[in-house]
Amino acid sequence: MPELSHRRRMLVLAICCMSLLIVGLDNTVLNVALPSLQEDLDTSTSGLQWAIDAYTLVLASLLMLAGSTADRIGRKRVFLTGLAVFTAGSALCSLAPNLQTLVVFRMVQAVGGSMLNPVAMSIITNTFTDPRERARAIGAWGAVMGVSMAAGPLVGGLLVESVGWRSIFWLNIPVGLAALLLTLRFVPESRAPKPRRLDPLGQVMVIALFGALTYAIIEVPDAGFRAVLPYAVLAAAALAGLLLYEPRRAEPLIDLRFFRSAPFSGATVIAISAFASLGGFLFLTTLYLQNVRGLDALHAGLWMLPMAVPTCLCAPLSGRLVGSRGPRLPLILAGCAMTACCALFAVFEAETSNVALFLGYVLFGIGFGFVNSPITYTAVSGMPKEQAGVAAAVASTSRQLGQTLGVAVVGAVLASGVGASPYREAFVSAARPGWWILLACGALVLVLGVLTTGRWARGTAERTARRLAEPGARDTDAGERVRA
Repeated sequence: MPELSHRRRMLVLAICCMSLLIVGLDNTVLNVALPSLQEDLDTSTSGLQWAIDAYTLVLASLLMLAGSTADRIGRKRVFLTGLAVFTAGSALCSLAPNLQTLVVFRMVQAVGGSMLNPVAMSIITNTFTDPRERARAIGAWGAVMGVSMAAGPLVGGLLVESVGWRSIFWLNIPVGLAALLLTLRFVPESRAPKPRRLDPLGQVMVIALFGALTYAIIEVPDAGFRAVLPYAVLAAAALAGLLLYEPRRAEPLIDLRFFRSAPFSGATVIAISAFASLGGFLFLTTLYLQNVRGLDALHAGLWMLPMAVPTCLCAPLSGRLVGSRGPRLPLILAGCAMTACCALFAVFEAETSNVALFLGYVLFGIGFGFVNSPITYTAVSGMPKEQAGVAAAVASTSRQLGQTLGVAVVGAVLASGVGASPYREAFVSAARPGWWILLACGALVLVLGVLTTGRWARGTAERTARRLAEPGARDTDAGERVRA
């Protein structure tokens, strides 16, 4: 790809951030509409979980395929396809007559969304070749992600209360069309010099793993353990298959050698933990504010401002810190703030006090604002340029998988705790185990933020990058395993 002017590079970054804005908003904007959905479509708690998780689950399953496909056939081409499918899926969601069709249309949306985030990150990585400039671009990318996901509940509250829940999907249509036209005009085409072959069996096993695991977690409170046991076994078999099959492929869907890098492995687990916290936090707080406190969607969205404002302020600060000082400090700040927030709810019943509730939301906003940029930077910064699409896709997959699991696990815990008891009376005590789970996720962000950003960790990243860049390294690894 030819070298672009500074102005053109900034324009490419802005276009990529537009795609991230609508995908990020769609991850969280639906949460504040859940009570309206529940009433309008007459669905249960598990139905609400599927309305959210159908989107994040398909995203998580297809992101790596989208990243590798873009490296092969052209990043601009895949990006344009993603924008078109996502915009069309949004229009379909706004017309859904019942929960089942909404879930299906959310999956269509997610197919398009899977072609946006990792491909846009790959476009950015190949557009900004200077390491310092690339770090700033990735920081801006992470900031937009944090801002879009934090703004979702407020935007959703305004739209649901003023127009109705269907209007939250209308927002994507003009932004998606504008991004589509700008991409056609200004984004250059690029491909990996040596793209990898497709891995259909690996892709099927990823879909089986994520889908079966999510189904088992969401449905176990209603269906019982015996009914979901086959799905749990299928998930375990798919995981074992990936671990055995992928290292034997010359060009796997998931290159397990990436995980020899401690920063990359740490970023993956941190992404899962942080976004599990986000998914669980939004699910619990939205239902509490509207179904327990009796607030309408607008006032519930306004109550989320103490979370959204710190996220909007801390996200760009985190990007600058990552660019100037590296990922450790932002990760420590994120882990401390998220852990303290969940401790307020798990230990001190923050729901019972407006002051504690406000403080908890502020702390979570600070934590989530700081966590995004270091995840993205760590995932792609140490990898060869030709692996950028795959590395970015793994990071994006980890985010979506984390959010999926957060909603599934916390929702299942809540449904089991509420049971047949009156919803309002049982909610706070039923939610408490969920808050302990989210507290553990925050603590994991803190611990891994310290362990995977030091000198030893950087050394593993450098060795992994050299190994990945060596011609024939994959064949050598496979030969060593066969001889063993």
